[in-house]
Amino acid sequence: MSEVNRSERVGGWTRFVTARPRLALLAALVITALAVFAGSGVADRMGSGGWEAPDAESTWTTRVLEREFPASQPNLLLLVDSGDVPVDDPEVAAEAVRLTERLSAEPGITGVGSYWQTKSPALRSSDGREAIVAARITGDEKGAGEILDRIAPDYQGVHGPVEISVGGPVAVRHEMQSIIQEDLLRAELIALPVTLVLLVMVFGSAVAALLPLGVGIVAILGTNAVLRGITEFTDVSVFAQNLTTALGLGLAIDYALFIVRRFREELSAGAYPRTAIGTTLRTAGRTVLFSALTVAVSLAAMMVFPQYFLRSFAYAGIAVVLLAAAAALILLPAALMLLGPRVNALDLRRLLRRRRATPAAGPDAPEDSGRGWARLSVLVMRRAPVFAVVTTVGLVLLGLPFLGVKFGTADDRQLPATAESRIVQEHIREGFPGSPGGGLEVLAEGAASPGRYADFKERIEALPGVRQVNGPVTGDGFAYYDVLPEGEPVGLQAQDLVRELRAEPAPFDTSVTGTAAVLVDSKDAIADRLPWAVGIIVVVTLLLVFLLTGSVLIPLQAVVLNALSLTAMFGAVVWVFQDGNLSGILSFTSTGDIETTLPVLMFCVAFGLSMDYGVFLLSRIKEEYDRTGDHEHAVTFGLRRTGGLITAAAVILAVVMVAIGTSRVTNTKMLGLGIALAVLMDAMVVRSLLVPAVMKLMGRVTWWAPAPLRAFHRRFGLSEGESAPTAGQDAEERPGVTGRERDKITAGA
Repeated sequence: MSEVNRSERVGGWTRFVTARPRLALLAALVITALAVFAGSGVADRMGSGGWEAPDAESTWTTRVLEREFPASQPNLLLLVDSGDVPVDDPEVAAEAVRLTERLSAEPGITGVGSYWQTKSPALRSSDGREAIVAARITGDEKGAGEILDRIAPDYQGVHGPVEISVGGPVAVRHEMQSIIQEDLLRAELIALPVTLVLLVMVFGSAVAALLPLGVGIVAILGTNAVLRGITEFTDVSVFAQNLTTALGLGLAIDYALFIVRRFREELSAGAYPRTAIGTTLRTAGRTVLFSALTVAVSLAAMMVFPQYFLRSFAYAGIAVVLLAAAAALILLPAALMLLGPRVNALDLRRLLRRRRATPAAGPDAPEDSGRGWARLSVLVMRRAPVFAVVTTVGLVLLGLPFLGVKFGTADDRQLPATAESRIVQEHIREGFPGSPGGGLEVLAEGAASPGRYADFKERIEALPGVRQVNGPVTGDGFAYYDVLPEGEPVGLQAQDLVRELRAEPAPFDTSVTGTAAVLVDSKDAIADRLPWAVGIIVVVTLLLVFLLTGSVLIPLQAVVLNALSLTAMFGAVVWVFQDGNLSGILSFTSTGDIETTLPVLMFCVAFGLSMDYGVFLLSRIKEEYDRTGDHEHAVTFGLRRTGGLITAAAVILAVVMVAIGTSRVTNTKMLGLGIALAVLMDAMVVRSLLVPAVMKLMGRVTWWAPAPLRAFHRRFGLSEGESAPTAGQDAEERPGVTGRERDKITAGA
């Protein structure tokens, strides 16, 4: 049959994406170039905070204190080291006073105070050789960073008898932002060439290997442009760029792998390029669309949280997922249309293997692919109860350390030990009495008599866990107390003290802020919204998987098995990063807790990626079940056709995440290595062992749905097994298909 007649049978979408392939690719090139321009400098507009809840009591109190009492909220600390002489030495004191006055005159600086002005013991180290000049840089994160860049070089280093180091929260955030940008560039330089090598190993053809990489680059550059636009309207965390790179490469490679693999299968079976693209888009293309939707929903769930740190990952994740899917479903078919059989060109594996007996038996020839996975599937289903129980128990045991999780806040110890701002904070934490900056501030709103202020101070001092109370410092309608807690500044005792202070009756309105208060409010905000986020993910996942499979039980199975696949990640996060195991090898400092928002972020990302692989496997099982009606054969067939593909995609994504995990910032390291572990466990344990075992145990009941839902699925559901009406006609024309097989294919369509 002629190519013209065959092309008439392709769907409308296929005609759209293959009608003008050169024009489509040229337009993509122009749009990508514009995205490079639009997204340039996006990192400079991002913030490095966002862990606090914007509508929390601690956030409101901090804003009032910044406005009414700038000196109470210093974000810039100059550590003055006097060497071998005391800080009270006249020459040292004169130089320190000069520097303090100079800092007070700087534009954008307010609330300047120093040990030499106040003689406060909290501002002098216990050995008397170091002291602090504290100030507040006004403005938002971006403005404060610009001011710090301007003034820091003038104060750092040796000034007469003293040496100055710059620290404080604004310096920590600014240095963290700079390090993340540097580490991200290094991660990209590591991931891209390694990914290309792995793709060549998977495809053999260098031409085919370049296609997924191109899709990933388009997705990453496009997402940077989207994030640049979002920064015009709201805050975006610099950490989100790491997710952009990881998901941009990982998902684009997943989607392109799936589409290119199916296209090559169709070519191997004798289809013409346009017909092969049509079949690929009807089958693998639908799977990619479903996969993108499930991943996007998992990431979109972070929008329900108030912290902009989490919302930033939703912005970046949704954009990169949709762009990766769009590039895979629009640009990739256009490229395949132009390449045709040349997609197999430059087969580098020929140097390492014997020549095939027939040219059709390429790396994607159906009769030669996945035999090992088929044997594994048969073995697992033969011993299904054993594999199901052992695998489940093993995953649960790996997750047990998470039962001991302790939540905390990110601080300077996220930075490498050589970072100047971290060195300053460590000197203050270890060498100064009371750990300046680790206290709680109680804001009193409304005028009151000195007696009432003094009475409330006595009541605070009587609370358990209070070491010292300073103040009140009074102002125009406001006053505040500085409360130093016993023990760790963000420990459980300090968190209990926050609740005690908020519950303490007072003759005026009070509110509490400070590091421990921010942590309490952040934990409350996450606990408040977490059920909504989980509910959104679960409900939408159940719906999408039902639309894909038509089964009521498979969606439930998918959700449960996905959750199991995350246990190893959560257990490892606590065992490694909280408890400090492997801290020497991985070069980080354990703080004894996990930043509160990180488990939520890792759950949403890892759950979405697990569903990504789950959809790939289930769609191929469903396709074969529709074609043959043989449940066990369909499971074996699905694992045979997708096992190697899913494993290759998981390894490639893990490489990208490990490259991200080489970051010198602990949270980024935890994110990268944790998700890499989750992805590998999901692909190599859950999809390879647990899914076939569970499906064998469930048998044909796996595909059960009540009659109303079956009718609903027939009308609205989509799956790889549901081909266009011409699918049977294509089968009739395909060489080597028997009449009985043709009937089965037509019935399945």
